[in-house]
Amino acid sequence: MTDRVRLDYDGPIATITNDNPEKHNAFDDEMDARLFEILGELRNRPDVRVVIWRGEGKSFSSGRDVSSIGSMQVPLSHHELMQRGHRGIQQLWDLDAPVVVACKGWVMGASFQRALLCDVRVAAEGTRFRLPELSYGVIPDTGGVGVLFEMCGPGVVSDLVLTSRVLGADEALTHGIVSRVVPEDKLDATVREIAEHIAGLPAVTVKMAREVIRHLAVPNIRSSMADEMIYQTFINKSDDIAELRKARTEDREPRYTGS
Repeated sequence: MTDRVRLDYDGPIATITNDNPEKHNAFDDEMDARLFEILGELRNRPDVRVVIWRGEGKSFSSGRDVSSIGSMQVPLSHHELMQRGHRGIQQLWDLDAPVVVACKGWVMGASFQRALLCDVRVAAEGTRFRLPELSYGVIPDTGGVGVLFEMCGPGVVSDLVLTSRVLGADEALTHGIVSRVVPEDKLDATVREIAEHIAGLPAVTVKMAREVIRHLAVPNIRSSMADEMIYQTFINKSDDIAELRKARTEDREPRYTGS
């Protein structure tokens, strides 16, 4: 199993670290599997009161390692691959401990969406958020669109998804995507301070407060993710995505038909 996603314990605080800095912590299938394994372990650790999720190097995560696409060793259908991903990341909702994300550098694609499924996000100055999926001919499929819709409304989420534009830390703060923006050299210390504060609160109180919030948000996100699985599977078999791939291979402009 890869060590490019690590889990460390320090008393009641657990830390997940994305450790693939040469690629801005872009995820491949092996890293996904390790992350899901870590979340499964944390589900069975009632002594953990808070989880910090951070990245080594310059970025939290630049999303998917595109060089790894198509290299999966275990043969899975597109639907099965998405189902594995959804079930794996939805374990976040089964943790008794809240998850605090330290955002910096690039926070892109599925990694941006995964961060949105967590409890608290703190951004370093200069952090850049982006959902580039449509530029690759696919749609965001990790639940983040549902979260962004609740935070920002249809106008902002449509802009981010349809244009794939970069969202800066200050604008992310304005929309409530992150709750704080701090100097980069203060990011780890700020997140640690938040974690220590939460770890010092009565565990049952934290758990019940999070249940109230989850009951408001999670059902809609589950519904959104179910739609994403159906539509992404359809896109994978569509004429347009086949044309996109063919056009890029032939170095020409694609001719889309909408089917």
